[in-house]
Amino acid sequence: MPNFAPVDEQLAYIKKGSAEIIREAELREKLEKSRQSGKPLRVKAGFDPTAPDLHLGHTVVLRKLKHFQDLGHTAIFLVGDFTAMVGDPTGQSETRPPLTREQVDANAKTYLDQVYKILEKENTEVRYNSEWLGKLSGHEMIRLCAHYRLARMLEREDFRSRLAGNLPISIHELLYPLLQAYDSVALEADVELGATEQKFNLLVGRDIQREYGQPSQVALTMPILVGLDGQRKMSKSLGNYIGITESPSTMFGKLMSLSDEMMWPYFDLVTDHTPEEIAAIADKVKSGAAHPMDVKMSLAREIIGGFHGAAAGEKAAAEFQRIFRDREAPEEMKEFVIRPRSNSLLIESEAATQAASGLSTQFEKWSRLLPHFGVVNSISKAEEIMKNNGFEIDGNVVRDPTIKLDLTRSGTYALRLGKKNFFRVRVIVE
Repeated sequence: MPNFAPVDEQLAYIKKGSAEIIREAELREKLEKSRQSGKPLRVKAGFDPTAPDLHLGHTVVLRKLKHFQDLGHTAIFLVGDFTAMVGDPTGQSETRPPLTREQVDANAKTYLDQVYKILEKENTEVRYNSEWLGKLSGHEMIRLCAHYRLARMLEREDFRSRLAGNLPISIHELLYPLLQAYDSVALEADVELGATEQKFNLLVGRDIQREYGQPSQVALTMPILVGLDGQRKMSKSLGNYIGITESPSTMFGKLMSLSDEMMWPYFDLVTDHTPEEIAAIADKVKSGAAHPMDVKMSLAREIIGGFHGAAAGEKAAAEFQRIFRDREAPEEMKEFVIRPRSNSLLIESEAATQAASGLSTQFEKWSRLLPHFGVVNSISKAEEIMKNNGFEIDGNVVRDPTIKLDLTRSGTYALRLGKKNFFRVRVIVE
């Protein structure tokens, strides 16, 4: 029989970072019964595999699921392989195109490897809602629909705003909240987790469970993690995301681009620091006892360490320090190889090989070469950066846009263009 912590202690851990618990009194009651009986709560979090990669925004709900797992409860990771083919209308101003079975299956394959970076594999119940939704008969689907009123469904903000704007709503979109609710019936969920924008769907689950003779689940919502732009929710389609499978150095750079104000929600939602610990760190920054940059580096190290290991977090921090603070080149850089030919330059990289014509094969301006490396869009932009002290060769600032590279002899050059573009150019004369 599991040895559960006192209910007040469990509640405090569960409430950390939570936006809303509907209803907290019911959660307390469920926790008390669980502690008395020794039976863990069944806690569900569903994810439709609409894209192959998870980002930090997804982990906010996953981390809360892990908190329940830490407390000894059953963590159910539900892959919405059936509902992904319907398309969640949440937050959509128009009908979302349903995915094909092939797209869903391809995306779902990558999910488990990623979620096990947070959840304990051996203690996670993984389910696919096609197990039951794919088997519903026409009669059972009609019965499910009969348990909910259309007027209630149209109260939903997404649908209401579309109706007001004379925008279409497809019937299958009305079914989505009911299908998600039926997941809770099939799993006999005690608690369902979701982002604040999922509140309507979670509440439908409470209603449908009652209609099927089950106790209503507790709906626990988590705040939406704002992306790197500091304004909109983190989303791959918006380009403001931090992928959990991205390289440590990429993740570190993205995290360090957060504003000082933005790092506090990240402390709250993607680390295990208590509110008291976060407040103490904030007080140190406010008093000047700690520098915001150092605190942000500590945050980035901690987040990356959780996905790639502590050593990777430390290495990424050292790399960032070397590049952005000490202005040194990174240990690993992209390399371009230039091989002069009779009437053109052959430029090789890991990605491709190109024959650059119209360039001198003996002495050519750096400003004319740089666009061919893909580090700048035009010659004029390269010249502008050079004039503003943004170009270095082997650690020496080059301000003259007419400076030329000697292509008559072999040599290797470590270059920096702007703040972030470090690369190496190797000339090979054959």
